[in-house]
Amino acid sequence: MARPTLQLLKEKVKSILPPDLRRWARFQQHRIRVWPPVGMVRFGGLNRATPVSRAFGFDRGHCLDRYYIEDFLAAYASDIRGSVLEIADDEYTRRFGKDRVEQSSVLYISGGNPKATIVADLTSADNILPNSFDCIILTQTLQFIYDTRAAIETLHRVLKPGGVLLATFPGISQISRYDMDRWGDYWRFTTLSAQRLFEEQFPASSITVRARGNVFAAIALLHGLAQEDIDVRKLEYHDPDYEVIITVRAVRPSIES
Repeated sequence: MARPTLQLLKEKVKSILPPDLRRWARFQQHRIRVWPPVGMVRFGGLNRATPVSRAFGFDRGHCLDRYYIEDFLAAYASDIRGSVLEIADDEYTRRFGKDRVEQSSVLYISGGNPKATIVADLTSADNILPNSFDCIILTQTLQFIYDTRAAIETLHRVLKPGGVLLATFPGISQISRYDMDRWGDYWRFTTLSAQRLFEEQFPASSITVRARGNVFAAIALLHGLAQEDIDVRKLEYHDPDYEVIITVRAVRPSIES
């Protein structure tokens, strides 16, 4: 008698097994086709419904997203020169601009910030003269402004011809409760939305939009882990489907049409 083929054997087993048992067998086959097997994922210390930290990791060490932000600013440090405007304080102006900075200005939306030299709302800022700054550092700010178009228009207006805007904002992030309760936390961006927004004021050829991040970085950031909690080398891998931080370098043309 000839040996039955594998297909005949499968059909024989299928005719013998009851439907419930066949469904169970198919599910088990599916489980072992993927890795880790379905139902075998282990989250370890992250197997929880609440975050490790609600303060973006500042209470644990260095905030994870700052790894990307500071790497971006370091890459374009030579742009931070002359008259520089920064939001809330001048930490990055001093750190990355060094002796290239001739004048440092700090903008804040309201009074009460002793570091602020300009009190203004970026959606209008009529008290800032046009063509005032060689560089503007706008880190993690645009998501708190509802009228983003008006803010970008202001940023373009107050830049000098040839001036550079260095901006970062979140693609994947928790809500900032502090900001939400004071002036609002409105937006999360993608590279595509950022490109189109900035193209409304700056020529496409003068804009460089990039994203940084991967699924590990996204999970770690959402849990509020700090750089000290992780192997920061894992942040370097770029997955274009997980845009944790968006960076924009936009140059106002020296000669505008």
